[in-house]
Amino acid sequence: MMDILSQLDFTFFLLASIGTLIGIIFGAIPGMTATMAVAVCLPLTYALGLEHGLSLLLGLYVGGISGGMVPAVLLNIPGTPSSITTTFDGYPMAQKGEGERALRVCVVASLVGGLVSAAVLFLFAPLLAEFSIKFSYVEKFLIILLALTVIASMSNNMLVGIFSGAIGVWLSLIGTYSLSDGGNGNTRLMFDFMEPYLFEGFSLLPVLIGIFGISTILLEAESGVKSSLTGQKIKIGKEGGFSLSIFKGRLTNLVRSSFIGTFVGMLPGVGGSAASVLAYTQEKNLSRDSSEMGKGAPQGLIASESANNALTGGALIPLLSLGIPGDSTTAVLIGAFTLQGIQVGPLFIPENTDTWYIMMVALVAANIVMFLLMFYAIKYIARVVLVPKYLLYPLIVMMCVVGAYAINYGIMFDVWTLMIFGVLGYLVQKVGLEVAPLIIGFILGSSAEVYFVKSLESFGTLSIFFTKSPIAVVLWGLIAASVIFSIVMGLKSRTRRQLEMSQ
Repeated sequence: MMDILSQLDFTFFLLASIGTLIGIIFGAIPGMTATMAVAVCLPLTYALGLEHGLSLLLGLYVGGISGGMVPAVLLNIPGTPSSITTTFDGYPMAQKGEGERALRVCVVASLVGGLVSAAVLFLFAPLLAEFSIKFSYVEKFLIILLALTVIASMSNNMLVGIFSGAIGVWLSLIGTYSLSDGGNGNTRLMFDFMEPYLFEGFSLLPVLIGIFGISTILLEAESGVKSSLTGQKIKIGKEGGFSLSIFKGRLTNLVRSSFIGTFVGMLPGVGGSAASVLAYTQEKNLSRDSSEMGKGAPQGLIASESANNALTGGALIPLLSLGIPGDSTTAVLIGAFTLQGIQVGPLFIPENTDTWYIMMVALVAANIVMFLLMFYAIKYIARVVLVPKYLLYPLIVMMCVVGAYAINYGIMFDVWTLMIFGVLGYLVQKVGLEVAPLIIGFILGSSAEVYFVKSLESFGTLSIFFTKSPIAVVLWGLIAASVIFSIVMGLKSRTRRQLEMSQ
């Protein structure tokens, strides 16, 4: 480990700091997210190399998740979906003139959540990877099936989630059915005139940038990008100054929420909003003074932000040990590894030990930089919520187009792919489909097909998916549990709506 640290230069830590700062800015501007920050900056990593590229991207990830607290506290607008519960107590505190105090509570909680999740990642990802190396094609297929099922079950509507995931899988299969994958070498799922362009299918990186960059801007443009906040003055107040004594008696909440965030992050496609809502609900159920929550209680901020930031390390666990992205941002991170010719999965950590340690250093460094920037410069960072979007978005579109064109050495069809998936991402959200299942289905779909075909080639019967090993039986049990959970939750929400309508 010391040898690895000695190899890291000033540029490595500078990029982690720059990435964290840019991520904070993206997170603090409502409508822009950590995923968007990582997607837009992804093409830059090719020129930087793997270590420096990962340093920048992990900084963007941590900063983007943390930055959402700023508008949540000051404007009652969650900067990212995961900071929605931060508005419950943060905005009431800001209205009392305690905005600075609220933000600093959030920053300390975010630091603890980020470091706890990094520790869990460091301890458990190698163990999970070592265990999953023993998986055959059957278990690998069932793992992907479980991931897609969990994503669907955590969607607002399970059938919509399944349909969105199926669209993603279908899109991933467009192209040549390779002989090495058990296919016939012919193109499929396209018209003849499309063959010259889609011989190898859609390129992953333009798809990711289009879905998370262009579609977000189209949705924002529809609602009008001229900010109504431009003429306002941000007042963060100084009443009730910050002190670490705020955390006295609340360490249980801090640690519990951090572990909740880490655990939820490990579930593919669930997202930070579920983590923060679950942690906030737990604190409300267990807190002695829960009646104050929602009126400006620090314990609400501690629960929300520690769980929110703990998502970062948790979401990296399935990515690095199983090759399955934990959330939409880690799905984009797969693109960074693809650019460098590295495949994430069970063999990633044992075969890339240096890169693994460097990622851990970058993740810890990004959390520390986030804390220093936001704790000591919060008055200045708070002003980014007033940056006019009509100035920002043209720059972002330009970066997306240039990045998509350059990423595969100047292929114009990649720009068209960017635009096609930008419009597709916009339409998917307008008709009520889910983006997370779609994009993760796109990433995992081709692998699922390969594992399914190879399983049948090896064993020749569908029953092998149920009888191959005890692990297969356990995975089917988890798949069934996620489906049952979704059905039960759907029935409960329907009953609740009927009761509300009848009253």
